Amino acid sequence: MPELPEVETIARGVNLHVRGDRIVEVWFCGKREPFKTPAARQAKGLEGRAILEVHRTGKHIVCELGAAEESVQSHPGRKNKNAAGVGHPAGVTEPESDPAAQWIVHLGMTGRLLVTTPDAPVAPHTHARVSLMSGRELRFVDPRRFGRLEFRELSRSAGFSAPGADPLSVTAEEFARLFHGRRLAIKAALLNQKILSGVGNIYADESLFRAGIRPRRLAGRLSRAELEGLRLALGEVLRDAIRMGGSSVSDYVDAEGERGFFQLEHCVYQRTGLPCRRCETPIRRLVLAGRGTHYCPQCQR
Repeated sequence: MPELPEVETIARGVNLHVRGDRIVEVWFCGKREPFKTPAARQAKGLEGRAILEVHRTGKHIVCELGAAEESVQSHPGRKNKNAAGVGHPAGVTEPESDPAAQWIVHLGMTGRLLVTTPDAPVAPHTHARVSLMSGRELRFVDPRRFGRLEFRELSRSAGFSAPGADPLSVTAEEFARLFHGRRLAIKAALLNQKILSGVGNIYADESLFRAGIRPRRLAGRLSRAELEGLRLALGEVLRDAIRMGGSSVSDYVDAEGERGFFQLEHCVYQRTGLPCRRCETPIRRLVLAGRGTHYCPQCQR
């Protein structure tokens, strides 16, 4: 499943290409699974809206949208919704200031959000094609159909917010308070999205390794110094991974279809039996909170 660095990388890439563009037409597949909001309602709500900004919240990609326009002129090179040329991005405008709606994308296990051209081959398991006035197209592809698409009209419902704290901005005080008194393993606590939003299996393992903490230790028994070391290690790991475009350990790619490179820097994740990069002790694996967990028995105490 894409974690915080992968989602952040995709959100930044999509924002770079479509911020200020306007949605002309929307096509959704006939499968029910990808939709938290009914497909027909999403299509009606999305068409005609300017894309003000695209950003990450937790493990979700949030497209902030302006007010809908009743009539939208398509790009001059567009012949129809399934065959469009790409020319000068005439549909790109200065973003409006206040969002009126949101399109929320959760990638699930195998989801991709791609910016492409309308004439690019359509991948199997494409569930959404969003045609933009500039001539670009935004596509949601998800083979396993665990991803979800949701539309919110902000005059009728609150904007999307993650259930837990963001690990890139949480303060030392907040971080210590999140884990105080918790009688569960620190690895399980890191994976709990109601505590921290965005951390998954890869970056929990890697941050615990950098902090020198065994994954089975109880979260509530870690010292204040250990928790601060973990907070700093977690932020460092996540920022390093974002800088390298995320970890492509499965089928993850960014908004342009490019793989990430942080998997080359993994110290413990999926390195069972291989020598630790620090001390050469073989990396061990156990199952914790239902997830494969990797650690160094020498470097982590």
